[in-house]
Amino acid sequence: MQEKRNSRRMSLSAKLLIKNLNDTTDKPEEVEIEVLDVSKTGVGFVCSAPLAIGAVYETLLKIWNEDEIHAFLKVVRIEQTKDEKYICGTIFIGLPEMNAARIEVYDLLTRIQAEE
Repeated sequence: MQEKRNSRRMSLSAKLLIKNLNDTTDKPEEVEIEVLDVSKTGVGFVCSAPLAIGAVYETLLKIWNEDEIHAFLKVVRIEQTKDEKYICGTIFIGLPEMNAARIEVYDLLTRIQAEE
């Protein structure tokens, strides 16, 4: 996937609870995903469920310190893999500045540790 973000990406192990807010018949379900990267602007992940480009999903992102960030993600890119999985690129919609700052703090700590 071609890099299109201005913010530095960082990896986290996490799971997301996803429900499509564009589809009122869609029931919330927990979808197993593998988070590839997260930045203050969005999340990249792999999942087995085909998501819709342009759809907005409500999520609970479990971050490095075991806190959860409640957020809304809009799918902007999807690539299907050979093993029937999907690589999704999403952007945050209305992420509160406090939560964006928490992600930036983690980024700063990661950079400091990498320099040591």
